[in-house]
Amino acid sequence: MDHLKSVPAGEPSAEGTPAGAGPNSHLAELMQRSGRGDEGAFAELYDATSARAYGLALRVVRNPAHAEEVVQEAYLDAWRTSTRFDPARGSLMGWLLTIVHRKAVDRVRSAEAASARDEVYHRESQPTERDTTVEAAHTSLDAQRVRGAVAALTNVQREAVELAFLGGYTHTEVATMLEVPIGTAKTRIRDGLIRLRDALGVAS
Repeated sequence: MDHLKSVPAGEPSAEGTPAGAGPNSHLAELMQRSGRGDEGAFAELYDATSARAYGLALRVVRNPAHAEEVVQEAYLDAWRTSTRFDPARGSLMGWLLTIVHRKAVDRVRSAEAASARDEVYHRESQPTERDTTVEAAHTSLDAQRVRGAVAALTNVQREAVELAFLGGYTHTEVATMLEVPIGTAKTRIRDGLIRLRDALGVAS
């Protein structure tokens, strides 16, 4: 349907007559000819009525680009269902505008549904806030366990472990500070770590 094109609201028809003007009987005749496959008649009908159709669509969807798409969809629908038009049941213009209005409302509902889906996705994709109170409690309990495990070490083990891991000293520096051979310092540190792992239930 190459003759379907965007028509801004208020633009005159191809014959220079305002869109929608002319006897209803003439528009009805054009639609009946369209129903028999006369594309020229449908093009003339489009030129005579599309500006009013665009104006209605724009009032509903409030977006020029969407209004143009609604008009295109409505006229394609009208072309496909042209044989259903019955002039005895109402004017051609009223029939067309009913199709346009229905398409425009469908477009608005579709846009609102898409917006709602986006909002739900955005809300559900946000990271769950962590419960800092629970985390603090776990941290406190872990600290208590560590302090209890360290307290269970022998004095020499605890001193060596604290210097190496809390003080950040090397084995050589720990040996020097404790005035023991480096092998002894390493043994105290190793034994202390083994007892810590056992007390805390950590696999070696």
